[in-house]
Amino acid sequence: MTITRFSPFRAPLSDVALLQSRLDSIFNDFPKFSGETESLTTGGFVPAVDVYEDAHKVVLKLEVPGIKQEDLDIRLENQTLTVKGERKFEKEEKEENFHRIERRYGSFVRSFTVPQTVDTETVGASYDAGVLTITLNKKAEAKPKQVKISVGSTQGTKQVEASAA
Repeated sequence: MTITRFSPFRAPLSDVALLQSRLDSIFNDFPKFSGETESLTTGGFVPAVDVYEDAHKVVLKLEVPGIKQEDLDIRLENQTLTVKGERKFEKEEKEENFHRIERRYGSFVRSFTVPQTVDTETVGASYDAGVLTITLNKKAEAKPKQVKISVGSTQGTKQVEASAA
């Protein structure tokens, strides 16, 4: 048996094509290895989310284009915010007529741990242009306050402003 060293930069085109073919077959068979079967109309997706915070609130923005507002379920239980939804495949066209389907369809669930500083009684949500925005207001005691601190000395007293968080 002869051992041949493979170098992708020096290999003839047929070796590169063979390598590409082998890699393609590995990735095409991946759902079979994980015990899943994937069809054209199914395939869960995870919507992208941005989370940011300021002094008064925590905001989550989820990208959920193509999902109707009534197909979204938002719950806040025990400091856990859960967003569920489903993007349904349009049955207007038969699957055989498609050349390519790249968008993901199916159900999704995203869960987030809410900090203790959030007031769970005042949660707001809005949906605009495929973006779900969830606003969680902070509790009054968690908001930063300005406190005046008096510093005493033998010659007099100075007023100094300091921020306490």
